[in-house]
Amino acid sequence: MTIKLLNSILVTMTKNIIYMKKLNLHLLIFVALATTVTSAKEYHVSINGKGSNDGSASSPFKTISAAVKVAFPGDVITVHAGTYREWINPLRGGESNEKRIIYRAAPGEKVKIKGSEIITGWKKVKENVWKVTIDNSLFGDYNPYQDSIYGDWFSNQGRIHHTGEVFLNGKSFYEKETIEKVFRPIPDSKIKDTEGSTYTWYCESDAKITTIWANFQKVNPNNELVEISARRTCIYPEKPGINYITISGFHISQAATQWAPPTAEQVGMIATHWNKGWIIENNVISNSKCSGITLGKDRSTGHNVWSADKSIDGSIHYIEVTFRTLRNDWNKDNIGSHIVRNNRIFNCEQTGICGSMGAAFSTIENNHIYNIWTKRQFTGAEIGGIKFHAAIDAIIKGNRIHDCGRGLWLDWMTQGTRISGNLFYNNDKEDLFLEVNHGPFIVDNNILLSPSCIRTQSQGGAYVHNLISGSVYMWGESNRFTPYHLPHSTEVAGLSTIYSGDDRYYNNIFVGSGDKTDENRKFKHGLEGYNKVKLPVFISDNIYYNGAKSFKDEKRYSESSAFNPEVKLVEKGDNVYLYLSLNQPFYNHKAEMITTERLGKAKIPNALFDNPDGTSLKIDKDYFGDIRSDKNNVAGPFINLKKGTIKLKVW
Repeated sequence: MTIKLLNSILVTMTKNIIYMKKLNLHLLIFVALATTVTSAKEYHVSINGKGSNDGSASSPFKTISAAVKVAFPGDVITVHAGTYREWINPLRGGESNEKRIIYRAAPGEKVKIKGSEIITGWKKVKENVWKVTIDNSLFGDYNPYQDSIYGDWFSNQGRIHHTGEVFLNGKSFYEKETIEKVFRPIPDSKIKDTEGSTYTWYCESDAKITTIWANFQKVNPNNELVEISARRTCIYPEKPGINYITISGFHISQAATQWAPPTAEQVGMIATHWNKGWIIENNVISNSKCSGITLGKDRSTGHNVWSADKSIDGSIHYIEVTFRTLRNDWNKDNIGSHIVRNNRIFNCEQTGICGSMGAAFSTIENNHIYNIWTKRQFTGAEIGGIKFHAAIDAIIKGNRIHDCGRGLWLDWMTQGTRISGNLFYNNDKEDLFLEVNHGPFIVDNNILLSPSCIRTQSQGGAYVHNLISGSVYMWGESNRFTPYHLPHSTEVAGLSTIYSGDDRYYNNIFVGSGDKTDENRKFKHGLEGYNKVKLPVFISDNIYYNGAKSFKDEKRYSESSAFNPEVKLVEKGDNVYLYLSLNQPFYNHKAEMITTERLGKAKIPNALFDNPDGTSLKIDKDYFGDIRSDKNNVAGPFINLKKGTIKLKVW
């Protein structure tokens, strides 16, 4: 056999071996995929099901918790119409975005998950007051009428507030600290729900029974739906590390949730615990004692540590908590990256959505959040439509937030965050509060219409293409050192105080109140508040109307103090319309495109204003997603506006 022939045989054999290996590999991949497809199951749940059923469409489970026990990555739990009064405690999560465990309401069916129980057998005491005595076995291992709200940065206003609640046909009552105030309720004229504040309750509870007295006004409770909160949450994995779960299409309400500060375990009615990759979408979430959705830290890194030790300041405690979370694998590979979208969230007394550390790398979009902290029976420093700590590389866009105390409150370590295309109005504290952050963060294409639009105790922000019709107030903080991070990372780079400044304001429209008499007012319209900053600021190409004032060193701007654009918002059903008029200087004013290169770097972290993936950013879309160009780019959140009275559907 010649060398040439031998080589030819060897080459052929090698090719055949490689071919067979490839064929076997392809077969293995096919088998794996086929196994994945065939192993994924859909389990059904129905109020008409039985505990002995197998979860098939023809033999559904009776409870969601039964489906939890058998669900594995890739499976779908479909829940059919009805009310489910249970705590859903997921035992397993998915493996990836493509292989989740999905909890969903059956398409077209109304599925309610409640943290409450129906209470009957009310007995009239006198006048409008009725009482009921409940055996404590109803509550299992947690009695909300023996547990009071407490925690770091919570203010009880000098009285006890139980985590439980009483509901009449879905409306929550007002707890009173004495039975006398139930018999003789005084309407609270300081809140919007003045009439509703006369529906009151009081409780007493011992080792065996709980007694509740309630003022139902002229209603006989035995002829109506009366419920009381009985569980601390509705959907919450007791263990951390339950990743890649989807919660879709449910009506979730009436849980006895506890106060959720950043230094504690945070448990809302839907709570992700310490994990990654949840999708919470298309739900109606209401009537939480404290919070609707929490994307928070877990208990192991500290739980109300400041309340337990007042010898050092709360901010020092939170710095320690931050480093403990880092040692507990707080990074992009393990924590955050949630999506919260298309939910309607209302009637929660602390937050609609909150999160400490766990909201990092998440997207919060197209949610309608309203009526947060409306009863005003307690207060504290953790209240807002959305309240996040450490929203690193988070995207908060397209949300409608109104009739809250504070709209959006971003506290500590807001870095790489973008707040874009949101609609804020009727928030009586302010629309946007940025507390002790070092940036970079971007606030663009938003409509801010409350009397106070922006309060910032931060630096390193970029505010571009916004419509701002209320006051802007900025101040420094020399006594608190707060962390900043390496770009697009949870790794702490250092600590700094807030000097004040290092902000950018480009291409915004400011609308004043027309009040020219109070030159010493603290909350001013426009950018006068930046006239005494310590760090340099970068401000140009803004338009000022109706008494709003420009920054003293602004080079390019338009100021029409006597012109009132008559900004007005009108709600019609589920839709919202914005009306305004603009003068000729607006149409003559051409704005430069906002890019990473133009925004530069935030000074303290020495980090660029860029996309979460590190690529360069260009704000080339307006509020509606229409494309900006160098030719049509103007100040404010909208392009292609016609002259005269403008009407825009903004939700």
